[in-house]
Parts: sequence; C-alpha cells; structure tokens
Amino acid sequence: MAVWMLCTRLSPTFTRGNGSSGTSTPAVLGRLNAEGFLGFWPSIAEDENADPRDRGYAKWLVDTEKVVLSTTLTDAPWNRARVVNAPTEDVIAELKAAGGGDILVNSSASVIKPLLAADLLDRLYLMIAPEIAGGGQRLFDDGLPATKWTLSYQETGELGEMAMVYDRAR
Repeated sequence: MAVWMLCTRLSPTFTRGNGSSGTSTPAVLGRLNAEGFLGFWPSIAEDENADPRDRGYAKWLVDTEKVVLSTTLTDAPWNRARVVNAPTEDVIAELKAAGGGDILVNSSASVIKPLLAADLLDRLYLMIAPEIAGGGQRLFDDGLPATKWTLSYQETGELGEMAMVYDRAR
C-alpha cells in the first residue's frame, strides 16, 4: 500500500491520524525530502524532551528501510537507505511485489504525483493546517485520472488542524 502524508505544527493532543504505523516499510522519499529529513529527524529520535509523537515517528524513520528516488545522488544520504534512479511507478511496483508491509511516501510531492497519475496509491493521509506556507508544489495537478476515495478517519485539533485518511475505493 502506498500512502502520502505531510506533517506541520499541531496541537498537543492531535494524533495525526496514525500516519506512521509501525507496519509501514519502507519509507520512500524524493531527494530533497531525504536530505531535509536527515537534518532533522535523527536528532529528534535521540531527544528525550521531544514530543513523544515526533520521537516515535523519528525512531521509526531512522530504523526503517528508506528508498530515496533521485537522478543526481549516487550515495545514500543516511543509514538504512538506498538511492534508486528509476521511474517512481516502477520502484513502487517492485516494492509492492516484494511485500513486507505498507509503503509510506512522506511529504514528497515529486514521488506522489506520478503515483496519483498511475493510480498506484491505496491510501492518502492528508493534513490541513491553519497556516499558509506561501509556496511549494501543487499536489493535485490537472489531468489526473478520475478516482474515488472513502473517508476512513478524520480528526480536528484544537488549533484547527485536520487529519483525514482516505482509502482508495476500487
């Protein structure tokens, strides 16, 4: 199962819709996210004062296999990672065929867009926060195939943030 998720500032009691379950393996990231995550998440995994939700996710991310999709990297940016220079759809199809749990694609629009276009996503973890980033890639481009999704989870936090989990209706 391939899923998409984006995290931002959240209220203390917000559960985030269980986006990073312990059954997801591997994590698939685009190069930019992999490099950005490396500069942040490993230190959170070791920080005993970090939010337990962040620390749990960080420990999972550090310990899990990571596949970094890149046309420019030659060396993996961190432990338990491998760099793959291949079409996104082919990489996900290979990972699905290998089994071993859900495939989590976290915040990498460059990875998600071709998966949406090829109808290879089974679940979307979408989060909406009451803030405007001021830029960034658009996730849902024009020309995507028509698909139907079923809302399987929703939560609203005290700061107005919302998590929604949609399963692909096939």
